[in-house]
Amino acid sequence: MAAKKPTRKTKPVKKVVKKKAVVKKVTLAKAPFKITKLKLVRPVPSDIDIAQASNIKHISLVAEELGIRPDELELYGPYKAKIKLEILERLKNRPDGKYIDVTAITPTPLGEGKTTTTVGLSQALGAHLGKKVITAIRQPSQGPTFGIKGGAAGGGYSQIIPMEDFNLHLTGDIHAITASHNLVAAALDARVMHEKQQDDTKLFNALCPLDKKGKRKFSPAMLRRLKKLGINKTDPNELTTEEQSRFARLDIDEATINWRRVVDINDRFLREVQVGLGKDEAGFEHRSGYDITVASEIMAVLALTTGIEDMRERFGKMIVATNKRGEAITVEDLGVAGAVTVLMKDAIKPNLMQTLEGTPATVHAGPFANIAHGQSSIIADKIALKLVGKDGYVVTESGFGADIGMEKFFDIKCRYSGLTPHVVVMVATVRALKMHGGGPKVVAGKPLATEYTDENLELLKNGLPNLERHIQNATKFGVKVIVAINSFATDTEAEVELIRKASIEFGALDAVKCTHWADGGNGTKKLAEAVIKAAEQKSEFKFLYPLEISIKEKIETIARAIYRADGVDYSPEAEEQIERYTRLGFSDLPICMAKTHLSFTTDATKKGAPTGFRISVREIRASVGAGFLYPILGDMRTMPGLPTRPAFYDIDLDMESGKVLGLF
Repeated sequence: MAAKKPTRKTKPVKKVVKKKAVVKKVTLAKAPFKITKLKLVRPVPSDIDIAQASNIKHISLVAEELGIRPDELELYGPYKAKIKLEILERLKNRPDGKYIDVTAITPTPLGEGKTTTTVGLSQALGAHLGKKVITAIRQPSQGPTFGIKGGAAGGGYSQIIPMEDFNLHLTGDIHAITASHNLVAAALDARVMHEKQQDDTKLFNALCPLDKKGKRKFSPAMLRRLKKLGINKTDPNELTTEEQSRFARLDIDEATINWRRVVDINDRFLREVQVGLGKDEAGFEHRSGYDITVASEIMAVLALTTGIEDMRERFGKMIVATNKRGEAITVEDLGVAGAVTVLMKDAIKPNLMQTLEGTPATVHAGPFANIAHGQSSIIADKIALKLVGKDGYVVTESGFGADIGMEKFFDIKCRYSGLTPHVVVMVATVRALKMHGGGPKVVAGKPLATEYTDENLELLKNGLPNLERHIQNATKFGVKVIVAINSFATDTEAEVELIRKASIEFGALDAVKCTHWADGGNGTKKLAEAVIKAAEQKSEFKFLYPLEISIKEKIETIARAIYRADGVDYSPEAEEQIERYTRLGFSDLPICMAKTHLSFTTDATKKGAPTGFRISVREIRASVGAGFLYPILGDMRTMPGLPTRPAFYDIDLDMESGKVLGLF
C-alpha cells in the first residue's frame, strides 16, 4: 500500500488566522497581508510533496488582503476563485503598479526555471520586502503535463498552489476553449455540406424557418451578417431573391479552409486526419487535422481581449476560410460567434490563486509560446496592476526564450494592452550556457553529462554569446534588464561570477545569483532589490516595428533584428497567403512567429548565437480575431507528440488519502 502523503494544512479565514502568533504582518491592503512561513526541508522534496504539505490560505483571505470585495469573487472551492471583470470599473482611477516581465535565454529541453524565478521573485517582493505584488502567469496545457516537459506551477519552494489544480483542470477554461473551437469546426463542415445539398431558396428557408405563427425572424448573428453585407433590412420577408442568396450562401472555397479541430493532449496521430467517413456524410470526405487546444485562436483571443464586448467582436472576426470570390468567411458569417461567447463567458474571468508564501497570483490563459504568443491575459494583468497600485509590482512571464516570448510580449501583448513594461528579468543558467558553448546534448529524462555538473569555465565562456544576444535584444526595446542566475547545487561560485560580470558587460543593469528553488523568496531577495531599483528608472519602451510596413518587412525585421538571420525564404504557399492577406486588408496586423524555442534559428540543433543562416516560412495563418498573423517557420508543429516514456507513467491517485501522486 502506498505511503500516506502529508496532509495539506489550510489557513482558515481571517477570524481564526488572527489568533496565530507566528504569522508576521505587513500592512498592504484593507486586511493585513499574512505571510505563509516556509518550513524548508533538506534535501528538497518533490514539488508535489512540498505543495501538499503547504500551509495554504483560504482563497477568500487572499482576496481580502488584495482589497477584492466578496461580490467581485466567484469561489471554486476553498483554494481558487475567479475575479469578476466589474472590478476594473471600480478601480479605474487607481494608478497602475510596476510591470515586470520574466524571460530567459535559449533554454535546454529541461527548461531553465523561468516560472520558478517568476514565483520566487514575487515571494521575495511580497513576503520579504513588504511590497504589494501579484504573480500573473499562464495556465499550462495538459499536453506537457502528461508529456515530457512537466507542469508550469514553478518548483521547489517557489510554486503556485494548489499545484495539482494549477496543472490540471483548474476552473475549466481550457476545456471551454476546446468545446468552443470544435463547435466552430462542426458548424463549418456542416455548412459546407448543407450548401451543397440545397438551392438558394431551400437554404434561406432552412436558415429562417416559419415559427408557429407563420412568421420568420433573423437571429442576432444573422443581423450582424446582414449589416456586413450592407443589407439594411430586419424582416426576412423583405429580402429580394438576390439578397436572400447573398445572405444564405457562404459559397466557401474548401481549398482555403484553415480551421482545424483541437484537443488538449499531445496526440501526434491526429495531426492529419480524414473526416466525413460516416455513411450519412458520403461524398463530403476531406482531410483535416488537430492542433493542441492552447494553439487555438480562441485561446489567443482570451489572452489578448480587454473585455466581454471586445471578446465577442474578436470571435466574430475569426476567419475560417474565404469564399470563391476571395472574400473572408468569418465565425460571424457561420452564425456561431454568439454561442462561442456564451461558452467562454466564465473563462474570461481571471483565476486567483496563491504562492507557497501566501502572495497572490492570477492564472489566466495559456497560449503556447512557440506556436502562439505565449502570454497570460491582458485582463489579468490590468486587474493586477490596479490591485497593487502605484507602489506595487506585477510580475508576469513570457513563454520560452526571449527571442520568442519576450518579443511577442512587447510587439503583440503590450501593443494591444497599452501597458508599458518597466523591467525585463532574464533568466540564465550555467547548464544552458554550457550547452550553448558546445556541451553534450541535454535530453529530458536522462542524467546530465559531467560537463554540466563539474566546473568548466571555458565551456561556459563559449556559451555566453547566447546571453549577450538576448540582453541586446531586450535593450533594443528600451527596457532595463536584470539577469537572474538560476543557480543549481552543482554550480560553482566561479561559474556564477563569470555570468554576473559578463551580463553587466553585455548591457544588463545587474545580475544576481538566485536560489529560490531551494530557499523560496529569501533566495531571490537580492534579485527583488535589483528589480525595485531598476523599476525606479525611466523606461523608454518602443516597439520593434511599425504596423504600417508590409507583412514581409515585419517578418524580416524580426528575423534579422532578433534572430540575426541573413534573410527569409518563403514557400509558394506562404507567398500566396501573403498576397491574399494583403488584399483582404490584414497587412497591418503584428506578426507572431511560430518557431522552435531551442535555437535562434529554425533548426533546434543550432545552439549558441549562430550567424550565416536564413529563416524559412512554410505557411502563414491569419488570426484576425486575436489580431495577428503567424508565420510557421521550418518544421514547427502545431500538435506536439508523446515521447516513449511520458510523464503520465508517474501520475496516479493514492486510494487511501485521495492525494495525487507523481505530479513532478
